Amino acid sequence: MKSIFAIAALSVCLARIAIAQAEEGYTSLFDGKTFAGWKTAEEHTNTWSIEDGSLVAHGDRCHLFYVGDAQPFKNFELKVDVMTAPHSNGGIYFHTHYQTTGWPTNGFESQVNVSHGDWKKTGSLYDVANLGNTPAKDNEWWTQTITVSGNKMTCKINDIVVLEYTEPSGAQPGKQFTRKLAEGTFALQAHDPKSVVHYKNIRVKRLD
Repeated sequence: MKSIFAIAALSVCLARIAIAQAEEGYTSLFDGKTFAGWKTAEEHTNTWSIEDGSLVAHGDRCHLFYVGDAQPFKNFELKVDVMTAPHSNGGIYFHTHYQTTGWPTNGFESQVNVSHGDWKKTGSLYDVANLGNTPAKDNEWWTQTITVSGNKMTCKINDIVVLEYTEPSGAQPGKQFTRKLAEGTFALQAHDPKSVVHYKNIRVKRLD
């Protein structure tokens, strides 16, 4: 009996080592317990909560910005574990800046939406390169990986590449939303009161 427990313990240990090796070079941006390193917009701040190690967006529009590192992120690989309730809408912003109210005007949004009425689904680079379908599923965790290197952005859902975007030479910022690769921080979106989105295991690796 002891040998069975020993084998089981060894298997768990090896699994943890494998996970640690796979995540080597990444820095965690969320401790799973507090909002340390994060700052909400000034509107509807009670929209955000922490449950079972995840940041939960459920309420009126409010964006949660990462403010835990003064050095902006330019080239990086960001991984976020995400789960949506049915008919929910959310998003993961990058190259953005803290903003007190409204939809972030700087940077890009990697869409989070499996079954919300908006046809632009999970993995879309919102209003830049949009997807009508996604391999993500409601009520199931998936890992959304956003990689930016130079003028190229790639999004993966689990291990599936769903989007590759190359910014054209000479691209200019928009009048209302910049949507131009530059540098900045990250933000998570709470979209509307009917949407419930969980975000956890937020980690990043700089590629500069």
